[in-house]
Amino acid sequence: MATGPITRLSDVIVPEIFTPYVQQMTEQKSRILMSGAMTRDPLMDSHLSGGGLTFNTPSFRDLDDDDENISSDEADDRFVPSQNTNSSPMKIGTAKEISVRLSRNQSWSSADLAAALIGTDPMEAIANRVSDYWTRRLQKATVATIRGVFANNNSAPTGAEHIQGDMTNDLVDDGAGGQIAYAQGVTDFSDHAFLDAAITMGDSMDDLGLVLVHSIVYNRMLKNKLIDRTVIDPVTNLPIPTFLGRIVVVDDGMPASGGVYETWMFGGGALRFGSGSAKVPTETKRDPDAGQGGGAEILYNRVEWAIHPSGHKYIGAADDGGPSNAATTNNLAHEGSWQRVFSERKQVKMARLVTREA
Repeated sequence: MATGPITRLSDVIVPEIFTPYVQQMTEQKSRILMSGAMTRDPLMDSHLSGGGLTFNTPSFRDLDDDDENISSDEADDRFVPSQNTNSSPMKIGTAKEISVRLSRNQSWSSADLAAALIGTDPMEAIANRVSDYWTRRLQKATVATIRGVFANNNSAPTGAEHIQGDMTNDLVDDGAGGQIAYAQGVTDFSDHAFLDAAITMGDSMDDLGLVLVHSIVYNRMLKNKLIDRTVIDPVTNLPIPTFLGRIVVVDDGMPASGGVYETWMFGGGALRFGSGSAKVPTETKRDPDAGQGGGAEILYNRVEWAIHPSGHKYIGAADDGGPSNAATTNNLAHEGSWQRVFSERKQVKMARLVTREA
């Protein structure tokens, strides 16, 4: 009995449609990106459209808080220095932020996507799977970047770029390179501990409107009745958890090890995001040798990203594909990969609380 024609990946994947659709869905599903803590930056998009591994973004520093001059009606005599009453103009400083390109790719065989092809719209079903994958990877790359920034801040500065640990309230470190011992069931997390982390921003502490927590920490917050659910999302009509007026995002990708958990706070624009396009973002390939000659199809998808912590520069020496998420030398989560370039602590809109759930 004759069968109908076989629908192949190449029949349902139209690269010009598939690639931007996956990119859009990835951004929509990313909690960090949608929260406003990470904002899409057209300048970074344009950088990614050209060549280069790193991109410079110069900016002006704020004016120094020097004493102002007291006005005088004394006449100016430029030829008698002792009688010269002209003011001495001050300078404005500059800073140079450096972003780094992240060139990432993944491929999937049609066997992995077989279930997706059952859907009424095969391309949308496949795109859903691919976008979910990239959403998780974008979150992990973002977390790795922030881990690197906090690791750098926790290390001794090479110059005057930061004060060691001025972005963190660490209730676990015993100050001697070890950890404070806790009895079973003891927790550090409290509203007081949280505020002590937020106050590292001084009178800008209210700028930190987003809180990222691990589910274990969130569970503690629920037990201690610290979560408010009176704010309703106008889109989903579901309650948005808030804490001390701040939106709470729960993500088990948050750093956690040995009962020690990190809670992060962000202000708007703490991170900037750029998305570019690889030379061939999406393509499919027929592999006749796979399955001992049974054949298979492969879907390739490639992304170009830049995730930049505002007020910093990437100082690692990564390969051409960019750094990985690892905490090893030259990679995103390593302390030596980042350096603060903004002179004022308040300009870096992030803070960290380190607590234990024993």
